[in-house]
Amino acid sequence: MSLDANPSSPAPAAPEAAAAPNTASATHAGPATHAGSATLAGSARESVRRERSYTWSDPAITAGAVATSSGMEILQGIQDGRFPPPPIMDTLQIYPVEVEAGRIVFEMIPQEWHYNPIGSVHGGVLSTLLDSALGCAVHTQLPAGTGYTTLEIKVNFVRPVTLATGAIRCEGTILSLGRRAATAEARVTTADGKLLAHATTTCMLFPVGE
Repeated sequence: MSLDANPSSPAPAAPEAAAAPNTASATHAGPATHAGSATLAGSARESVRRERSYTWSDPAITAGAVATSSGMEILQGIQDGRFPPPPIMDTLQIYPVEVEAGRIVFEMIPQEWHYNPIGSVHGGVLSTLLDSALGCAVHTQLPAGTGYTTLEIKVNFVRPVTLATGAIRCEGTILSLGRRAATAEARVTTADGKLLAHATTTCMLFPVGE
């Protein structure tokens, strides 16, 4: 994915080694209704339906590089298009815009398809954004052949996020790095720095490719 500072830019083409992207449609059937209201409810759903399609690349390409590439090499490669992004980035449209040792920044523009039933971005979407920044902040410090996974994550939601919020940033920073575990923190903010959510994590480290 040729990623730049514009989170609305289209997802990049995968490297030549990548398999052809898969495609998906985000049109889903509505929930079941009782017979008496099925016709009316069905008509209402159909009148407001949206449709979303997107592509993603074979995740095995980037995952396979963990054994031979450092975390910085992989994350910078995702940013400049040398490695395809993991499918979750294309699914939620979260894009890394800054990568350095011990720190990473993602950007996301809230969309309708991020919404929960009460009209704001679902907490799970923000949690995924935070978890991505937390884990990738840790990954920037890992050598080739070392993987990581989230052992725990603590999230605090401070303000609701809606379409009106505009582009949001999530900055992840590593706090500690040991032989078997690492900790990190992350913050989600508006473009003008207003805090929306924050989180901490503990990640387990383990060898890959042995």
